[in-house]
Amino acid sequence: MDPVCELNVHRQIVSLLDKPNPVIFDIGCNDGSDAQRFLRLLPSAQLYCFEPDPRAAARFKEKMGSDRDRMRLSEVAISDRNGMIEFHPSNGNDSAKEWDLSGSIRRPKNRLSEYEWVRFDPPISVETRRLDDWCSEAGLENIDLIWMDVQGAEADVIAGGNQILMRTRYIYTEDSDHELYEGQLPLRAILELLPSFQMVVEYPRGVEGDVLLKNTSL
Repeated sequence: MDPVCELNVHRQIVSLLDKPNPVIFDIGCNDGSDAQRFLRLLPSAQLYCFEPDPRAAARFKEKMGSDRDRMRLSEVAISDRNGMIEFHPSNGNDSAKEWDLSGSIRRPKNRLSEYEWVRFDPPISVETRRLDDWCSEAGLENIDLIWMDVQGAEADVIAGGNQILMRTRYIYTEDSDHELYEGQLPLRAILELLPSFQMVVEYPRGVEGDVLLKNTSL
């Protein structure tokens, strides 16, 4: 997505949040670009970022500079369990070498045919946490926005966060009907796991897209 278009999406979400200091979770934050955009628009936002890929986490720390003091980075994967889990780091061919934007705790499937320039390195072991447990330990009872880019592991995040998701206002997540990763759920199945949420905006882009969901019970 074009950076200008991306910023417009962030502005749209900020207007919906209608709050100067929202609690925002960036799950699968990579180098923190999205978190940084939110921080520019909402300087008083409480930002919590999660990234299990050590390469991306290193770039996050390097890129954030002074902004790093205004957000919390946890170098873990969010899933349905606590402990260690296999993570499949992505890479790329030629000009896309060092491509770390497609890694997942789910094994790649159709992504290999839909994006032939993407490849995956042998899995590595990373720490993983349940969202409910992480929030309980952090003393967080409500979330205004979860910005989720977990490459097919949406169901895992939801399974480990049933309690806090009941107290989450908005979720922005990727979706695809092409099972790019093994066990990846299509949007209709994700919505079945989130019965109190309804779709606000859909952002299609080829074989995958993004969707903004609102918790209608809050």
